[in-house]
Amino acid sequence: MHRFLRLSVLLMGLFSAVSSYATDAPQSAPMTPDSLGPLVEQPIEFPHNRHAKDMQIDCMYCHTYARRSAVAGIPPLRKCIGCHQSIETVRETPRIKKLFEYWEGSKDGKIAAKTPVPWKKVHDLPDFVRFNHERHIKRFIEQQNRPTQEACGYCHGDVKEMTVARRSKALSMGWCAGCHEKDHPVTAEGGTPIGNQAYWYSFQKPVANASGSAIKAKGPNDCWQCHK
Repeated sequence: MHRFLRLSVLLMGLFSAVSSYATDAPQSAPMTPDSLGPLVEQPIEFPHNRHAKDMQIDCMYCHTYARRSAVAGIPPLRKCIGCHQSIETVRETPRIKKLFEYWEGSKDGKIAAKTPVPWKKVHDLPDFVRFNHERHIKRFIEQQNRPTQEACGYCHGDVKEMTVARRSKALSMGWCAGCHEKDHPVTAEGGTPIGNQAYWYSFQKPVANASGSAIKAKGPNDCWQCHK
């Protein structure tokens, strides 16, 4: 009888502990409808469609580090204010009023002046994956003269049709490897280099074929290129 009571008390205690942990455990972020990634809510609903489509602003005007470093970067607050302090027509809209709270400080004192907007990463990769924006920008934009939105859209999707950016590509290892297995053009017909850049993609320039047709090359397939 005593063993039964002790066992009952032990099981009840274990059940209570598990229930408490399940209640206190952090809840996973809601996913996008296609389950490609978490549905990220930003402090300001930044309208990419307004900037990239209507105003036709180049992606690298705001994400200026993409062409010269591994990360694309987020524009500093002063760049946003540099434009919007001269655009009176939208100054009283909720988004811009919120933007200026970070610049001037909020009336309730919760946001100090010159506070960077706490944007959240959308296309976040695991720490063991190294993606180099500069290398892809040089390959597809500077060498092949592809439109910026097209090249960026390979991984980020059709951002000009979005408000807040959301993940629209899998960005999995198989997805990346699938692109690296494709033959991407290096030269135009006749062997003329594409764009104004020397071949800058792998460690060995492809050998020109005798027919003079366009030279193509695959992406790197060594593990250490992405896992360093």
